[in-house]
Amino acid sequence: MSGLIRLNGPLVRNLIQQSVRNARLISSSQKNRDAATIDVSKKAAAKPAEPATASAATNKNWVSYGFDQKSEKNDRNSMHATFLFSVTFCLVFGTFYWAYVPDLQLQDWSQREAYLELRRREAAGLEPISKDFVDPSQIVLPSDEELGNTEIVI
Repeated sequence: MSGLIRLNGPLVRNLIQQSVRNARLISSSQKNRDAATIDVSKKAAAKPAEPATASAATNKNWVSYGFDQKSEKNDRNSMHATFLFSVTFCLVFGTFYWAYVPDLQLQDWSQREAYLELRRREAAGLEPISKDFVDPSQIVLPSDEELGNTEIVI
């Protein structure tokens, strides 16, 4: 704040004036003309409410979830059932199952075995992978004449 006071330039003054200009004042005085009044006559009070008007009064502000356009109860029940199955059963239990499903392709086992084999070979003073992994006498290679101009990529 002290830096703003030291600047005291036209930019700061313009910012302060704009913020004061954009401030909205709220009036808390009562406005009697906005108050709603209900005229209840003796005739209307003597009659019991009809079922159609009673249900219309309860459904006045009802917005459907899109499952049932006619019945609020069926709409809410369908919505709750749908979210129970989709969120609870699919997402929660599905994630739990996926996290704890056994390793069917044995990827964890093969990696663990590879680490054990590397540790064994290092302890024995051998190379991690032998140059003669396959016995050279079992490999049949073509001669240079058979290869001809074939490009050899290693």
